[in-house]
Amino acid sequence: MGTSQSKVIKRLLLYVRPHSKKLIHAFIILFLATAADVAGPLIIRVFIDHYLTPRILEPVTLFLLGAGYIALFVLSSVLQYCQLISFNTIALEIIHQIRVEIFSKVQYLSLRYFDQTPAGVLVSKITNDTEAIKELYLSVLSTYVQNILFLFGIFVAMFILDFRFAIFCLIFIPLILLLMGTYRTLSTRLYRILRKELGHLNAKLNETLQGMSIIQAMNQEKRFREEFGHINERYYQAAFSNIKLDSFLTRPAVDIIYTLAFAAVLSYFGVQSLAAFADIGVLYAFINYLDRFFEPVNTMMMRLSQLQQSVIAAERVFELLDEENMASRVKEIEGVSMPEINKGKIEFRNVSFSYDGVTEVLKNISLTVEPGQTVALVGHTGSGKSTISSLLLRFYPVSNGEILMDGIPLEAYSESELREKIGLVAQDPFLFVGSVKENIRMKRPQITLEQVCEAARFVQADEFIAKLPDGYSEAVGERGATFSSGQRQLLCFARTIAGKPKILILDEATASVDTETETSIQTVLKKMRQNRTTLAIAHRLSTIQDADLILVLNHGQIVERGTHKQLIEQRGLYYKMFLLQQNRGKLMSC
Repeated sequence: MGTSQSKVIKRLLLYVRPHSKKLIHAFIILFLATAADVAGPLIIRVFIDHYLTPRILEPVTLFLLGAGYIALFVLSSVLQYCQLISFNTIALEIIHQIRVEIFSKVQYLSLRYFDQTPAGVLVSKITNDTEAIKELYLSVLSTYVQNILFLFGIFVAMFILDFRFAIFCLIFIPLILLLMGTYRTLSTRLYRILRKELGHLNAKLNETLQGMSIIQAMNQEKRFREEFGHINERYYQAAFSNIKLDSFLTRPAVDIIYTLAFAAVLSYFGVQSLAAFADIGVLYAFINYLDRFFEPVNTMMMRLSQLQQSVIAAERVFELLDEENMASRVKEIEGVSMPEINKGKIEFRNVSFSYDGVTEVLKNISLTVEPGQTVALVGHTGSGKSTISSLLLRFYPVSNGEILMDGIPLEAYSESELREKIGLVAQDPFLFVGSVKENIRMKRPQITLEQVCEAARFVQADEFIAKLPDGYSEAVGERGATFSSGQRQLLCFARTIAGKPKILILDEATASVDTETETSIQTVLKKMRQNRTTLAIAHRLSTIQDADLILVLNHGQIVERGTHKQLIEQRGLYYKMFLLQQNRGKLMSC
């Protein structure tokens, strides 16, 4: 077994510790079940050698032997059932714990990790790989332990029957171990490919389902079908190679060893019978034990495939659990303990940032937003506007420079303080499965149903909510697909305002709203901005003309700053953007 796989198995076995009492109970049942199973052939041997061969047929004794054999069989079956339930319960509880751990880990990974990892790969690790780990606990805790214990019992019984031949049979154990080692070495690479390709399959499926409307609109069904087919073919080839390996090194190879062992038993007793009379009962017991010996060996070889899949799946799961690309954590600042955002002053001091560590998206950005002030960020696509809001929310760590909130470094604030005091309305409105009121409240205990309704009225969302069949209890499907884009955005407005944030970030907040609706909610946006520090990222310049300060970004730098009137008088980049949009508006009205 490789060093890395040994570490994985040791780490998996650590999860068993909290269940030690249940595990001891399961092992006791397993031991009793194995003892009852092994004792059966010994009773048959006594019956043949001491009663059947010498023709001593005492009814009471025979009845007791028969009753004892049946009792052992029934007891073994009941105990096997109990131990199976016990081990399965432990396995399911451990998998439950691992799933919770991995899902909790995902919640705190940085957005950079999600930028680099397809969603389907993550889904595959959380669902398929954790489910595969369950087989390891069932194989190791139940099948392997049970069969190893059973094999030990069989060898004890063999030594009781014939010491010399039992020693001879021990030579088959190294052969079996060599076979298992060879299989594990060859199958490890194949299973790594299998798990990897399964992740790619899920990623492609997730991408296809998310973009189905675009795929159909652009007539791309054939291309996506071919791409999915290529990935599926790679998965098929790896799976088929593994099937060929299983087909040779599991059952057939063990059957060859069994045939050799069976021939050795018959040869041994045949030669022994030439010199002296051989006990038929001993011969029967040896053949029976030989069958019973290779039955668990076959079972272990067949489960070895599942064990390998489990170990490889566990490697992938632990890679995610050990991922260090975490969201920015709180840094202790000397003299500052658990600061709170009270005023809402924002400062960027020479901030630079790069997503990939090579190309700078922001270059030496310096800006100040005073409490209660509205500052708008405008610029062409890719100029870095949304990146500024992402850094303010601490989704990414800054590369150089620092960001201050009320004069205190952003890193000093707790995650809960930032999320509670900074309200975000994103460009793409996102609704969760649930109800309308649940999407506004978002399980925040401090927000009452009355405050939910008040927030909806504040953003003028109550008008369309009142027309829904179930009102605030109306069911919301995945991503809010049954609502219009404007309605989804209004619900997101209500969600943000319900939290009563000190700082408001409007990231293209009206991008999903038509012109008529945009005009009607401008008053709402003005009300939302009152007594709040607001950072408004806008593409439509008409929505931010009343901002206290407008910053114009170009290629990650602030190239102009001032009010709308001042920037128009400068006749720079802002002026050109404004004229372009004005002319476009006139053309559209024509």
